[in-house]
Amino acid sequence: MTSPQDTVRLTTAQAIIRWLTNQFIEIDGEELRLCGGGFGIFGHGNVTCLGEALNTVHDALPLYRGQNEQSMGFAAAGYAKHWLRRRFMFCTASAGPGTSNLVTAAGLAHANRLPILLLCGDTFITRLPDPVLQQMENFNDPTFGVNDAFKPVVRYWDRICHPAQIIQSLPAAIATMLDPADCGPTFLGLPQDVQGWAYDYPVKFFEKRVHRIRRQSPDTVEIADAIAALKSAERPMIIAGGGVQYSGAVTELTAFAEAHQIPVVETIAGRANMVATHPLNIGPVGVTGSDSANAIAEKADVILAVGTRLQDFTTGSWTAFAPDAQIIGVNAARHDAAKHMSLTVVGDAKLSLNALAAGLEYETPTDWVAFAKAARVTWDGCVAENVAHGGRSNSYAQAIGVVNAMCDDRDRVVAAAGGLPAEVTANWRTKDVGTVDVEFGFSCMGYELAGAWGARIAQAEQEPDQDTITFCGDGSYMMLNSDIYSSVLSQKKMIVMLMDNGGFAVINKLQNNTGNDSFNNLLADCPTIPAPFGVDFVAHAASMGATAEKVANPTELGEAFKRAKASDKTYVIVMDVDPYEGWTAEGHTWWEVGTPHVTDNDKVRAAHVDWESSRNKQRKGV
Repeated sequence: MTSPQDTVRLTTAQAIIRWLTNQFIEIDGEELRLCGGGFGIFGHGNVTCLGEALNTVHDALPLYRGQNEQSMGFAAAGYAKHWLRRRFMFCTASAGPGTSNLVTAAGLAHANRLPILLLCGDTFITRLPDPVLQQMENFNDPTFGVNDAFKPVVRYWDRICHPAQIIQSLPAAIATMLDPADCGPTFLGLPQDVQGWAYDYPVKFFEKRVHRIRRQSPDTVEIADAIAALKSAERPMIIAGGGVQYSGAVTELTAFAEAHQIPVVETIAGRANMVATHPLNIGPVGVTGSDSANAIAEKADVILAVGTRLQDFTTGSWTAFAPDAQIIGVNAARHDAAKHMSLTVVGDAKLSLNALAAGLEYETPTDWVAFAKAARVTWDGCVAENVAHGGRSNSYAQAIGVVNAMCDDRDRVVAAAGGLPAEVTANWRTKDVGTVDVEFGFSCMGYELAGAWGARIAQAEQEPDQDTITFCGDGSYMMLNSDIYSSVLSQKKMIVMLMDNGGFAVINKLQNNTGNDSFNNLLADCPTIPAPFGVDFVAHAASMGATAEKVANPTELGEAFKRAKASDKTYVIVMDVDPYEGWTAEGHTWWEVGTPHVTDNDKVRAAHVDWESSRNKQRKGV
């Protein structure tokens, strides 16, 4: 039995925070605190108890003051991604709208398989004061509230109804966040009264624990089947996804490709698995990919898909590959490994690649390798033309080219929703592995600045002399810009490349490509805006403490970028870009979007017929 001497009396909130401070992880032989700290906005639902507990450990668990709960979640995701899911941050918000603002961030973390811990206020478990401020009453189920909205977008969910429950719930949440197959956000609802209730916790519960991320060995039979399929290949290809980096398998992937001369293409999440100059790096694949990668994808007969969830932008809505191509899914997650009738290899990418290498005696036919390499040379010419400037309207690609040429090899580039992810994916030439974060799992506007802030916090812990560079459109900037202020307050410098095209230009482009007239995307095409005017982004960014300037063209942008690199605080560079001209026209596969089957508009009808004409290439799951 536990004696009184073996216990310590703490509130629930104090116990949660004490436990978090004693969780460590071993990374490359070094022990680091598993939780790097947190992002918090206090309200009545978390300030009195959780806030009291956090104030006692602000050196061990630094709490970054957020400006918006959603952006706090994005920042936590950017932090976790930079640490390759080996460390995480928590977010705390008050009961009510503060907590509900985190739902979108949880969705982003869930889609991208990123660990964040959400510690959110909840209504009183006793219900004695109900209904309380900001409570969302459900007339037929008093246990059902705003926090239940998180259940579809987190990997682990619990409401703490008694102080003793955290003894089970906290380890379960951590186990979820460190599970390679089930990694994602976790949620703990903390009723306001329970946060302050005291309990005699076992002292042993707070002992230091060092975690290690599991590496699951692949099944020998699955490895044998995969080897047999690869041996039969005449035109093999490797798809390298984000899971390659999370597994730390970049070296193994490169060695495997080189040993067997298999061409490699990258997903959006897998950008920067290989440097651009590697002869077997054939480019990004899919809807926002490259002509080179898509050229070999449509001809490959055996496709080794490593660490990818095969999202529709990778597969071209399942038109990018030959109908009879055999996919081999190598993934720690069974759900991803088995997609589209793949031969499954369920296991860690590093261990699986080593197991395949040990049993595979095979070299790719030289004509196939030559075809792939020649296609990449041609694509490099397209990129050079895309990023060239002078005598043309300003474009995303030109800005990307300028920054790409001038940045340090280990600088981190961030992009998210809108047109910039496609342009970065297609035109960025990777200088070093693991340096690109294009958030396209949830394609979430607002991640550009918040995610970059979180990434910069992580970068400062690992590579403080490097820069985090984020590409942001004017639409995303207007949606969520307050973490420019956060970065200035916390002295975590970012370089923000703000490209102003006068609205939501990439959706306007999709609108036009499907036969529709421009409507409600560009400011100039909004009937409810009689007199559009441009935002003074320089003044706005400067009002939040950043250094900011506007440039007229890519040449001036290059000079401004030098000043941004030399600056010691967040620097915003604004450049107008053409909403219609300068888009990367090459490299796209078909993408399924809904188009009207019935319309009186001849252009829309013609576009529908043209769009549907490629559907016959769509794989039906076999």
